[in-house]
Amino acid sequence: MERAIPGALAVWLLVSVPALAGGGAEITGDPAAGRAVAEQNCSGCHAIGPVGDSPAKDAPPMRRFHENWPVEALGEALAEGMVVGHSNPQMPAFRFDPQDIDDLLAYIASLEN
Repeated sequence: MERAIPGALAVWLLVSVPALAGGGAEITGDPAAGRAVAEQNCSGCHAIGPVGDSPAKDAPPMRRFHENWPVEALGEALAEGMVVGHSNPQMPAFRFDPQDIDDLLAYIASLEN
């Protein structure tokens, strides 16, 4: 059974645990493959491109994720399948394989520019 972690705790875990462990891992994935992962899994709620509004009004655009979380720290959360910092109970808990995680993080990081 998958369980969601309360939003504030999830955000604290995302920011604090990697910092306590010496920082996040280097992002090495393929941004183009990561965009495909985002299109398949995230685009129903989040704007996944460099411009545009999210389909779900409360879902931040993917290009702004880095403003709330260190992108490299999201990898563990994605691997664990936990719902991170979402106030929307409709947010599904996804599980990604390691390559999809690397690619998705590379794509999210590419949106910071």
